[in-house]
Amino acid sequence: MSYQPDVRTGIGVDAHRLGEGIPMRLAGLEFKDEPRGLIGHSDGDVAAHAICDALLTAAGMGDIGSVFGVDNVWWHGASGVSLLAHVAEMIRGTGWMVANAAVTIIGNRPQIAGRRAEAELVLSSAVGAPVSVAATTSDGMGFTGHGEGIAAMATAVLVRR
Repeated sequence: MSYQPDVRTGIGVDAHRLGEGIPMRLAGLEFKDEPRGLIGHSDGDVAAHAICDALLTAAGMGDIGSVFGVDNVWWHGASGVSLLAHVAEMIRGTGWMVANAAVTIIGNRPQIAGRRAEAELVLSSAVGAPVSVAATTSDGMGFTGHGEGIAAMATAVLVRR
């Protein structure tokens, strides 16, 4: 099929376990008062990672694992924001422009509401387009509800330049 639409959408999902003594980095921010952080090859920022996947799937470029992979030591410990900025640059290099992205964080802690504007600013700067941030709990159900981890779901819209 040769038809190439001028607008594409993507969806991304990420989840990481919580671990003791690890800094909490989420939605591009550090939450210094949190006793546990997200375990991951990079900083475990599920919000940034979900947005990466949403952008990559919209562009038909795979997913975060195919771009950064856990075998790639270059990205070990990298911030989710740096991964996100790299993905956004890759997307622009293929002739697409990010119109917007949105991410919903699912977990009990940390509380996002008081820092939502700050998170949106950091993530939007990395993407080069507006990013909306929302948060919810899972009402005590599943690994997020039991405080074992945090998940995020994201969408992104790309337009052809």
